[in-house]
Amino acid sequence: MKVKVLCRNPDDYVRETTRDIQRVPRNYDPTLHPFEVPREYTRALNATKLERIFAKPFVASLDGHRDGISCLAKHTRSLSTVLSGACDGEVKVWNLSKRECLRTIQAHEGFVRGICARFCGTSFFTVGDDKTIKQWSMEPPGYGLQEEPLNTILGKAVYTGIDHHQKEGTFATCGQTVDIWDEQRSSPIRSFSWGVDSISCVRYNPVETELLASCASDRSIILYDMRESNPLKKVVMQLRSNTLCWNPMEAYYFTCSNEDYNLYTYDMRYLDAPVSVHMDHVSAVLDVDYSPTGKEFVSASFDKTIRIFPKDSGHSRRQQMSCRLTVQDGPAREVYHTKRMQHVICVKWSADNKYILSGSDEMNIRLWKANASEKLGVLTAREKAALNYNQKLREKFQHHPQVRRIARHRHLPRDIFKQKRELREMREARRRKEQNVRKHSKPGSVPVVTEKEKHVVTVVE
Repeated sequence: MKVKVLCRNPDDYVRETTRDIQRVPRNYDPTLHPFEVPREYTRALNATKLERIFAKPFVASLDGHRDGISCLAKHTRSLSTVLSGACDGEVKVWNLSKRECLRTIQAHEGFVRGICARFCGTSFFTVGDDKTIKQWSMEPPGYGLQEEPLNTILGKAVYTGIDHHQKEGTFATCGQTVDIWDEQRSSPIRSFSWGVDSISCVRYNPVETELLASCASDRSIILYDMRESNPLKKVVMQLRSNTLCWNPMEAYYFTCSNEDYNLYTYDMRYLDAPVSVHMDHVSAVLDVDYSPTGKEFVSASFDKTIRIFPKDSGHSRRQQMSCRLTVQDGPAREVYHTKRMQHVICVKWSADNKYILSGSDEMNIRLWKANASEKLGVLTAREKAALNYNQKLREKFQHHPQVRRIARHRHLPRDIFKQKRELREMREARRRKEQNVRKHSKPGSVPVVTEKEKHVVTVVE
């Protein structure tokens, strides 16, 4: 004889405490939920609207400099420590968590042209207009002692940039030539030159640590190998590149900021054409820095804005939620600006991938959130689940017109909006002219030049 007994486990429906939410049994059979998609669409639309409402990226402003900020550097071991150099030769060490200045050093006479921290974080190096390279201790001097550099090297010409090796006690400077220095010597152990008047920027590859790249005044980007006696090769562009930054996750890729308002991502193995052209700024791009994940980078421009771009192709994270774009029309995921912020000279992405630092002409360092709508502080489990759910909903309905329109919208200052419209009209006019010339010419006499190939003049090896 069989006896069927109902068996219920109280853990499935009884709350552990009275503060817990009520447990509701759910049957996930789709036939029982005929309006699931309309409900999810409404939730996705609301989640997109809320994301834009809570997009307030500005965190703090660090003021204390008496002249424009010329360079920034991150501490290699401490997330909360940042170094800044100004146009009056002053260097400050900041604590981001307390938002206060820890030290002030009168390092140089004239501009501080470059600053970098040693790979172990015990000291940092500065170069300036007074033709000197100075090494400073990261620790402040004792009570009553004056601030003195650990080492001073007097050069023959003005140094315009400096970068330190990722693993060894060597560093590179640029000026009239690219010099490789040993910390224990007062003269360079190797110098590279390629018929260039001046070099504005030099960067070590963080993955292949023996490789370097520099931006020169003759519109070229030059690649070096410390193990070789001569430079490897260079690519000459239509206009001059100001700075460059290597991708920290992909050894062959680097991105350069150019005077033609664009940024170019190159594969060092194939310099004939850039991998991506990032167009959104309306004035010269002055600095660029990658996120620690290598998936995005931030750019600083003379047009008083900061923009965040994806590294792969021209698609922005904002536009990936909306539509597919061609490589040459790759807009920024985010654009940051304030009424008070003037020309942005330098920018850095924090090592924890959460913040962006920018230094500008009006003597302020600004701290921004890398994700504009991210909530700072500790999140509960329910908040994390809600955020993940809303993110998946936005991805699911990203191509719906209303969701796409709201996700794409960014407010721009009136001047930048007008300049952007003018640039778009000029670009369309040039495209129409090329099409008309090609249409009224002999077939094949006017070749089609892609947007990526237009900006490269030649590659010299």
